[in-house]
Amino acid sequence: MAQEKTFENKVKKFLKEENCWVLKTWSNGIQRKGVPDLLVCCNGYFIGVELKAEHGKPSELQLWNIEEIKKSGGIALVLYPKQFEQFKEMIRLLKKACFDDPQEISDELFNG
Repeated sequence: MAQEKTFENKVKKFLKEENCWVLKTWSNGIQRKGVPDLLVCCNGYFIGVELKAEHGKPSELQLWNIEEIKKSGGIALVLYPKQFEQFKEMIRLLKKACFDDPQEISDELFNG
């Protein structure tokens, strides 16, 4: 868990440096379970980021929420430490341009 918290702090620091709005979520009995760890708005784009340590695995509910965000026109992904450079590239690209389908950029960088 400490490894994931360290990674979370690194991601949040980067996003704040890029002038993105970031909200950290957590399941506490009040918030809905399965919501991505970070809800981000960057250059008008909504991004849900589920953070995982190197060997972490998202739950079915987390994956369901990621798909629902994508269906709604947002960007959503599971982010591992080894993908941090691609994530930074995605954020920088989103800050520079407008895209008809912003999820395409995420899919290309993380699945392509």
